[in-house]
Amino acid sequence: MKKNLETIVLGGGCFWCIEAVFQNLKGVETVVSGYAGGDTDNPRYEEVCSGKTGHAEVVKIDFDKTEIKLEEILDMFFRAHDPKSLNRQGADVGTQYRSVIFYQNDEHKKLIDRKIKDLGEGIVTEVKPLRKFYPAENYHQNYFIKNQGAPYCTVVIEPKLKKLFK
Repeated sequence: MKKNLETIVLGGGCFWCIEAVFQNLKGVETVVSGYAGGDTDNPRYEEVCSGKTGHAEVVKIDFDKTEIKLEEILDMFFRAHDPKSLNRQGADVGTQYRSVIFYQNDEHKKLIDRKIKDLGEGIVTEVKPLRKFYPAENYHQNYFIKNQGAPYCTVVIEPKLKKLFK
C-alpha cells in the first residue's frame, strides 16, 4: 500500500451509485463495493437486502491524501445522497441503505464530526469506527462501468453523475 493512501468507508444508498461517483474523482485510487456495520460474518447480498444482518451497502475508498483531501471526499459524499433521509435513498428503503460513515482514526472522526456540524440540523448520517469491511460479490464491482446500458444505470446513476460533475 502506498505511503500516502488513506481509507474511508461510506454508505449512502445503493453502493452502485456511490461507487460510480467516487470512481470519477482524481486522487481516489480504489473503490470497492461491500458491506459494513452489521453482525453477520461474510454476508451475501441477499442477506444484506433482507435488512436482518445490520450491514449497510457501502464503498471502501482508498485515496491519496496528497491528491485529494478527506474533506473533499466528504463534500462529494454529502452532495451525492440525502443525509437527512433516514434508512432510505430514493426508492431504496431499509437500514441497508442508511447514510453512514465508517472511519479508521481519530483525525478522520474529528473532521467528519465538524463537517456534519457545519451542515446543520437534521443530518441522520451515522458515524462509527470501522470494525470490518466485507467486499461485495464480483458482479457488484465496477457496476456502472460494466452495465452503463442497464435501466438502473441510465435512470438513476447516469443522471446523478451528470448533476454532480457538471
